[in-house]
Amino acid sequence: MSSELDSEVEQSTGRVEAFSDGVIAIAITLLVLEIHVPHVENQPGWESLGNALLSQWPSYAGYVMSFVTIGLVWANHHNMFRYIRRPNHFFLLLNVLFLMGIALFPFPTELLAVYIKDPDEGKQRLAVVVYTGVALLTACLYLAVWEYASRNRRLIDPRLGPHLLKTITVRNRIGPLLFGACFVLAFVNVWASLGLFILIAVLFLVSTPQVFR
Repeated sequence: MSSELDSEVEQSTGRVEAFSDGVIAIAITLLVLEIHVPHVENQPGWESLGNALLSQWPSYAGYVMSFVTIGLVWANHHNMFRYIRRPNHFFLLLNVLFLMGIALFPFPTELLAVYIKDPDEGKQRLAVVVYTGVALLTACLYLAVWEYASRNRRLIDPRLGPHLLKTITVRNRIGPLLFGACFVLAFVNVWASLGLFILIAVLFLVSTPQVFR
């Protein structure tokens, strides 16, 4: 009876993770659709195409930033399910809201790519505010999923040690604070905000294997 129950639990968490992976995979794939092939048929020489390709650098930068960010979120989300013993209805709803934030990422990525070079500083600032705002929202929703699951070990595997539980929780709480700093900084200096955003991605990229070892 116990083995049958364990099997049902694994299937339940497996279905949630599979659905989440599907949504994240679609969102991360849609990012590349924002990079368009330039048309310079009426301009002779390879320089014209080269210049057109180089002029699209905001699209490339936005693609890399968003791809790495979503990739890191996916890695952490995947590792989170190593410690979830069983989902319940409210956990599923929180996870859906988190996926909503992930699915939204292609929109602010394109917005940033289009307006970051705009001579109007107001448009630049709004584009960065929206981009960092979506990142902040997603980080907060991810934290809500983990906090609900881990509070009083509500849905957590009892074999998870208290030290690792605390480490993961602290790390997840740092994310919204850092992205919140990017969001606030965007109102002051858009380039400083984006620079901090990139730095955060690099730091999380380097530290991920150490936390989930």
